[in-house]
Amino acid sequence: MPVFTYEAMDAKGKPTKGTLDVANQNEALTRLKEMGFFPTKVVESDKGKDKDKKDSKDAKAPAAKAGAKGKPKGGALQFNIKIPGLGGKVGTKSLCTFTRQLATLVDAGLPLLRGLTVLGKQEKDPTLKEILGKLAISIEGGSTFSESLAQHPKAFNKLFVNMVKAGELGGVLEVTLTRLAEFAEKAEKIKGKVKAALFYPMAVMTVAVGIVVLLMTVVVPKFKEIFNDMLGPGQMPEFTLLVLAISEFIQHNIIATAGIIASIIISFKLFVRTKFGARLFDRFLLIMPVFGPVILKVAISRFTRTLGTLVSSGVPILQSLNIVRETSSNIMVAEAVQKIHDSVKEGESITAPLESSKIFPPMVVSMVDVGEQTGALPEMLMKVADNYEEEVDNAVAAMTSLLEPIMIIFLAVVVGSIVIAMFMPLIKLMDSLGSEGQSDK
Repeated sequence: MPVFTYEAMDAKGKPTKGTLDVANQNEALTRLKEMGFFPTKVVESDKGKDKDKKDSKDAKAPAAKAGAKGKPKGGALQFNIKIPGLGGKVGTKSLCTFTRQLATLVDAGLPLLRGLTVLGKQEKDPTLKEILGKLAISIEGGSTFSESLAQHPKAFNKLFVNMVKAGELGGVLEVTLTRLAEFAEKAEKIKGKVKAALFYPMAVMTVAVGIVVLLMTVVVPKFKEIFNDMLGPGQMPEFTLLVLAISEFIQHNIIATAGIIASIIISFKLFVRTKFGARLFDRFLLIMPVFGPVILKVAISRFTRTLGTLVSSGVPILQSLNIVRETSSNIMVAEAVQKIHDSVKEGESITAPLESSKIFPPMVVSMVDVGEQTGALPEMLMKVADNYEEEVDNAVAAMTSLLEPIMIIFLAVVVGSIVIAMFMPLIKLMDSLGSEGQSDK
């Protein structure tokens, strides 16, 4: 008999785990409900599967021996070929499209299982197509939609799963799916705007690095030979000697130079992965010039949008705060959300820890306070999110207009320094020739 592993909550909300020896998943769910548990995950364990496989092998052993005479001796080689793209993450655009289409089908009255089958047949993304097939099989076996989604954490995060669960319990799955689609589309829109704004400075930096490498490895070495013939070795200005030394090092130590750059990048990434490094870097991101205001506005917009969407979908406030904390990309914001969670858990308001975090502006704190007092917190959070999304647009435009002169000045300083270093020996040579002419007179 198969063995099913379950995760559930008891009447007091305490999580519990265990196993059941039952015939199928439906019987496992029924048994858990009879025990007074609220199941969150019920899957067949590997132990039960291995046992079934062993039994089937033992049953097939005589037949295998009888038919072995007609086959060549030796075991056949078996290969498990994994197709690239399957089993990985689903693209944001594909997930948005799927969520929007499923919401439309469910709203039109089509059963959920039928909707998943229809979308699975027309899906072009191989990863999502495979997942949709597994979701249909799981639901057909008696699992709820949210339980089936929870089995694919790489594709569907906790925000998605919990909102679907709340929609199922409230009987408004199509409304929840629509909200999820809108949430994902707006998040992707903000991300696209920030990426577009960062494209220009990255392009300028790439061009600047290319120009500098070309000058230092091709142009500058030729000037060195000319200056040595004209002034003699070691008679050039100190700044010129410095530039020539750097050029010679880059030219003859390309591997060492690449190694130094790679070691700096790797060391930085390893430092950022530590708890202290990540916290320090995330704090710097929020206060850094030019980029800081944009990053902060994006973080506030994401926090308010996520929390507002969860609460308006019927997810409990404490559970919503946990999800917001786990899906936050900035540690400073995650710590602020944790303080809010602890405050609400103790029966206090959201406003006090929100204000003490020093991350959220007074306007956000005031609007959340009004939302708490009037009982319209979800609506107020969504208004804050809409407002900050507009501010993100303005901040991105301001950042782009400010970065243009900064990049031009940076490029001019780098290239201009090399040009000046090459002209200084010529100026020195002209001065020496002028002084010799005056002495001859």
